[in-house]
Amino acid sequence: MLASENELIALDARVVLHSPDTKPEDLPKPAIRPYPRQYISHWTSQKGMEITIRPIRPEDEPLMVKFDESLSEESVYLRYAHLVKLSSRVTHERLSRLCFIDYDREMALVAEYQHPETGETKIIGVGRLSKGYGNDEVEFSLLVSDSYQRQGIGTELLRQLLNIARQEKMPLIFAEILSDNRIMQNICQQLGFTLNQIIGEPMVRAEIEF
Repeated sequence: MLASENELIALDARVVLHSPDTKPEDLPKPAIRPYPRQYISHWTSQKGMEITIRPIRPEDEPLMVKFDESLSEESVYLRYAHLVKLSSRVTHERLSRLCFIDYDREMALVAEYQHPETGETKIIGVGRLSKGYGNDEVEFSLLVSDSYQRQGIGTELLRQLLNIARQEKMPLIFAEILSDNRIMQNICQQLGFTLNQIIGEPMVRAEIEF
């Protein structure tokens, strides 16, 4: 491989053939996991909006800027347990990390909506699974644009994240949620999480095991 500031050139390549009866799970895994198209789905919100739920892509960065711009201070506080300035949330360094992910280490789903009249496409919700280091715990996070809350989008995103967790054999999913965030706690309870107050902190731990 030869790389310059203008191009990337493959200097050599090889093709390895396997027996036709080789099982898919016995094939060598690529160094970089390909885009997981199997997790793309279509869903209709409680208000009749046709939404595509799909894994995040590197080219989503401009849409993620607009998504962050759509969030109120309250939504940001409930997500991060403290206020984070918009200017900090939309830096290229941060968003490139969130959009360009290793699908083996984490999974992020976006809820994408295309306006039927204008054709404008926007991201209106994001859910994420992030594997811990040195243990089997996987943390989830969830955030929905203020204008599209209370339509079941967050619940559907988390439901699909849990389906992915089962398929990817993730044994324990958890999140630490502000005690004041009753809506997020209710969503978790609906989907089978157990909730426990964290002693000495204004946080509730939600977890589910598979």
